Amino acid sequence: MHLLEQAMAAFTVIFDPMRFLIIMLGCLLGLFIGVIPGIGGLAGMALLLPFTYTMDPYTALAFLIGMWAVTPTADTIPSILIGVPGAAGSAATVMDGYPMARRGEGGRALGASYTASLIGGIFGAVLLGIAIPILRPFMMAFGTPELLALCVLGLTLVAAVSQGNMMKGLVAACFGVVIASVGDEAQTGELRWTFDSIYLWEGVPLEALVLGLFAVPELIELGAARQSVALHRSESILRDQFRGVRDALQNIRLVFQSSWLGAILGSVPGLGGPAIDWIAYGSAAKSVKGGTESFGTGDVRGVIACEAANNSREGGALIPTLAFGIPASATMAILLGAFMMHGIQPGPKLLTEQLDITYTIVWSLMIANIIGVLICFAFVSQLAKLALVPAGILVPTVLAIVFIGAYSATRDIGDIIVLLIFSVIGWGMKRFGWARAPVLLGLVLGGLVEQYLFISTSRYGSDWLTRPGVVVILAIPVLYFAYSAVKFFLKRRTPALAAVGAAVSEPAAPKLVEPAGPISLVDRIMLPGMWVLAAILFATALATSTEWALAARLMPQTVSAVGLLVVICSGIGIYMRKRAGETIVKPRKVNEADPLEAMPDRELYKRMGIMFAWVLSVFVGTLLIGLLPTLLFFMIGYMRFEGKQPWIHTLVIALVIWVAMFVLFDNLLNMPWPQSYLGDAFPALRTAVSDII
Repeated sequence: MHLLEQAMAAFTVIFDPMRFLIIMLGCLLGLFIGVIPGIGGLAGMALLLPFTYTMDPYTALAFLIGMWAVTPTADTIPSILIGVPGAAGSAATVMDGYPMARRGEGGRALGASYTASLIGGIFGAVLLGIAIPILRPFMMAFGTPELLALCVLGLTLVAAVSQGNMMKGLVAACFGVVIASVGDEAQTGELRWTFDSIYLWEGVPLEALVLGLFAVPELIELGAARQSVALHRSESILRDQFRGVRDALQNIRLVFQSSWLGAILGSVPGLGGPAIDWIAYGSAAKSVKGGTESFGTGDVRGVIACEAANNSREGGALIPTLAFGIPASATMAILLGAFMMHGIQPGPKLLTEQLDITYTIVWSLMIANIIGVLICFAFVSQLAKLALVPAGILVPTVLAIVFIGAYSATRDIGDIIVLLIFSVIGWGMKRFGWARAPVLLGLVLGGLVEQYLFISTSRYGSDWLTRPGVVVILAIPVLYFAYSAVKFFLKRRTPALAAVGAAVSEPAAPKLVEPAGPISLVDRIMLPGMWVLAAILFATALATSTEWALAARLMPQTVSAVGLLVVICSGIGIYMRKRAGETIVKPRKVNEADPLEAMPDRELYKRMGIMFAWVLSVFVGTLLIGLLPTLLFFMIGYMRFEGKQPWIHTLVIALVIWVAMFVLFDNLLNMPWPQSYLGDAFPALRTAVSDII
């Protein structure tokens, strides 16, 4: 009865007129983000997070959930109509959706996908609501040591499935936890790695780091490609959407089967959307009649299976995030950061004292899925046109928003510096095969790990390691890594077993080819160089933290030692592989359709250098004349000279966007802009410009 009262109270909160409008706005932004290939819900969540500072917790979470829930629905549009996955999680939809569109059945594929998405999204939300009373007594038995063990489990699971390289994932996760150590340590007041900068006393801001790791690298690569994200459009969209609705209802058993699979797999930390979609796709191919022959040729059942799993996984991903504070994905890590930003502690409180917040999330998820599908049905033709926006317009526009979003973190020029630093780190990690999600999860969970570790050792000493719950939880990663180590050594002894294991573990994926020509010099240097940089980082962290108080150095030294140990073990493994005659630095496998991967390395790095120069010019301009004026000149310059847009189009688009940003951030939000040399030299000029505008 108590749960029902809380659920109804949350329902009333959601349908507050202003809050409901905020959810609608989040849905519209999520649809816009999902339609544009390469952006996705992760970058969207990172982009919108800074703008929730002034909202109350209910509104902020409803806004973010509204945006995030509909992104998988919207990214179906480019996947089906132009054969370009709106996000990595919708890649499987291309297999059957795009062939259907080429046959003139794009409307049918979209109708089927929207219906499956709606059912799958509602299924995930209902499952989340049902799981709450089941998890409540379970969570009440958890103490601080068990919560610490769960955080460690979440980090190791995410690292273990990171782009197929467990060691790289572990190093990235440790790197994230080390970053979380920067700043003023709560227990002792020790300043850790602040480099005499007051800005770093509060630590590295999550928003600037996330935008640098995920959003900027994608935009830089999109700009370097110098072409529209979509090269052609579908001829028919609306003709037979209702036929697709009928297809989904006729295959309702498949819809629920895929929804259940997506929700369950979505609750596994680190498994990820792409893997879930491919698993659901493969499962459907084997379970439906004739699926193994027809899937991949334009079978509507393939679209239905992918989209049902794609949307239901969102509800599943919220279960470990809310109940245990363990993000099931990188997007959930950002949402976890939003919790903490608004003073919400994930874990037992969300299932006991703060049930109203939990049910607000459940209702937001359900309502957002319904609104998103209705909008897609009504405005699919208009939404599809967003995928045709030229990169020369899209890149500077989104980059301008990214810079303002990063600056909104603490409203200090240091936010932009953090953005630039992690943009380089993020691009390097993506380019050389290092998963970025563990870094984010390490940063988000680092504070919790330190808090739980301090409390556990203070109350129990080393005895917390012997608690039954801790032993059971920590046994999972220990056994997994032991199994992986045994498997590694067996592969060294039996090459045939390695080939069989690789064949079994590799999921289905788009066709990959070996690029022509030798391995580039940059790859030869950077692929091993990344390991060297990691070793230097962890060794430096260990050496520079020795004089801190025990409470201040306990977590960073422990994590740095683990990271250094992983690097050493990886070095031993590489040496053994080299002794066995294996090729360590291999030619990069690339997608045939990726223009950047097909590009010679000299041209690629030249274009990347140009893109980074454009990004750096925003920082230099901010120091000289201020952020807002710089963004205007940046958008005009990029659209005209890099995007090759006509002068009239350039000026109109740039001015409209800039005026909108000025009105929103300067007039409505009263954002204090960073000081500039020009403004300091001529203070009256700053006031005069504001008065004119």
